[in-house]
Amino acid sequence: MKENKELKEALELLEKEKDISKETLLEAIENSLIQACKTHFGKADNVKAIIDRETCNFSVYAEREVVENVEDPALQITLEEAREIDPHLGIGDVARVEIKSKEFGRIATQNAKNVILQKIREEERKVLFNQYYGKEKEVVTGIVQRYLGRNVSINLGKVDAMLNENEQVKGETFMPTERIKVYILEVKDTTKGPRILVSRTHPELVKRLFESEVAEVKDGTVEIRSIAREAGSRTKMAVHSNDPNVDPVGACVGINGARVNAVVEELRGEKIDIINWSDNSALLIENALSPAKVICVVADDDEKTAQVIVPDYQLSLAIGKEGQNARLAARLTGFKIDIKSETQARESGLLEEIGYEEGMEGEFDNYEGFEYEEGYEEGDGGYYPEGAEPQE
Repeated sequence: MKENKELKEALELLEKEKDISKETLLEAIENSLIQACKTHFGKADNVKAIIDRETCNFSVYAEREVVENVEDPALQITLEEAREIDPHLGIGDVARVEIKSKEFGRIATQNAKNVILQKIREEERKVLFNQYYGKEKEVVTGIVQRYLGRNVSINLGKVDAMLNENEQVKGETFMPTERIKVYILEVKDTTKGPRILVSRTHPELVKRLFESEVAEVKDGTVEIRSIAREAGSRTKMAVHSNDPNVDPVGACVGINGARVNAVVEELRGEKIDIINWSDNSALLIENALSPAKVICVVADDDEKTAQVIVPDYQLSLAIGKEGQNARLAARLTGFKIDIKSETQARESGLLEEIGYEEGMEGEFDNYEGFEYEEGYEEGDGGYYPEGAEPQE
């Protein structure tokens, strides 16, 4: 049998361009033919439509019972008419009567066309949803389309996403056609296609950006254990190495700050503090408060509270501008941190209470020091690559 070349090519093109399987399209055509019969004859319970998967030739037929007296022409056929189709048929048998699709009326044909188009749209939505649902919690590059009020429409390729005002970094503005990286928060399936919400403020955005820049993070050698972020201003990130020969902070910073610089550039100058993770709560808290120097830390793991004593001249640095350094350290570690200067601690009797004496710095937390690679300079409580101006 000669193949239906035109239909076959059309199906293969749809499969390639819209990623809709050929089998799904063939089933849609079969259903549309049955729908056309229902429109044309008033019923189609006994109608079958079959398409050859190789040649794409199709046939439509009605199954009619062979009877002596026909009461319902749509469901029954006389013995004489049945034997014209197959001489071996007898009373009670079922005859397959071919239906010529060319005989369908305009309305039946239009309805059949609508059934096919509706199925294509449904499958297209399903394909897009599955494609982007698999990217949920990932970072993608999008192109800024336009502002919709205070929200921003971002094109991700085959579909647009929405960057809502509360997911935008304060002070960030975008120009149409500008390429930006966004974190996919949520993908919802709707009748109009997938609805995608993205973010520029989520802490995971920083984590995913480091995964793309740092091979050791991507392969699991270096783990990002915790992140605390105030978007547009500063991020603190605690890292741990599963390989004793790999320095986790150095791996994330890169040679001359190249790796962290790429992330900072994407975040438009946001400061990034990278510290060593420690299972020792006191040491972790001390690291989290860097670059401030700490005299001692007394941490209560059960209550998740910590008393921190710093030299008098380091108090403002430990607390940070508007309390930011202490606030981020608390979020990073999960501890409620109370910071006191050495003078305050001495006057309140805290130093005597914990048994601190001159020259005992470090005995309470096994502090091993905190260093950054060349190319980093100390700012107002943070470290950032040279030339990267933090947003106010």
